[in-house]
Amino acid sequence: MPTITVVIPALDDAEMLRACLGDLAAQLRPADEIIVVDNGSTDDTAAVARAAGATVIEQPVRGIWPAAATGYDAASGDIIARLDADSRPPVDWLLHLEAEFVDDPDMGVLTGPGVFYDGNTVIAGLGQVLYIGGYFWAMEIWLGHPPIFGSNFAMRRAVWHGVRDRVHSGMREVHDDLDLAFHLDPGVVVRYDERLTVGISARPFSTWRGFGRRLRWAYTTLRMHLPEESPWRRRAARRRWDEEHSAEAPGVA
Repeated sequence: MPTITVVIPALDDAEMLRACLGDLAAQLRPADEIIVVDNGSTDDTAAVARAAGATVIEQPVRGIWPAAATGYDAASGDIIARLDADSRPPVDWLLHLEAEFVDDPDMGVLTGPGVFYDGNTVIAGLGQVLYIGGYFWAMEIWLGHPPIFGSNFAMRRAVWHGVRDRVHSGMREVHDDLDLAFHLDPGVVVRYDERLTVGISARPFSTWRGFGRRLRWAYTTLRMHLPEESPWRRRAARRRWDEEHSAEAPGVA
């Protein structure tokens, strides 16, 4: 069976991280390794992580992407699973991940949605429908495959090592999950499973300013991939890849 490393970027999130690590401790299928990347916290984030048995790695360059990439680089598991410090995975989250990767050896990335467990009802509702729902709908059309949701996904370690030198992991105000999705090779199989859910905090959407910041990051991430990663160029690249690999297969016209 594959080994699984869980990577959690964290910044001043001691209490929410404590809850997340408690959920990981209760998993039906325990993690083989948990890495918490401390992104310059001034609270007890690192102490909470160590007390829970996680490996703590310091990344002083602020930003989710620098922190996440540091964790992926350090991961030793066959599968790298990703949560945020405020994520609340159900007890079967890792069991679900493992089963799907074992059942589908060709799958490179598995992702699922998040469900808000706190926050203002109106703001959380808008975030759920417009932001998360709109993200999965619109970006699948653009990318040609499901997008990756950073608070709830897993990838084979080989996928990360194949893409790590192409992503913009040194940048702060971009969506790391969308940037990762843009740079995957055309042959990487990305699956979306609506049953693979985790609880997520509505904190980023608790104010209009926070909501606007996430939209600005989305605009920046999309703009930086144009025109090379436009939808029509991506479809053409996928067709070329399919044709090349179909030609390699015996008996396939």
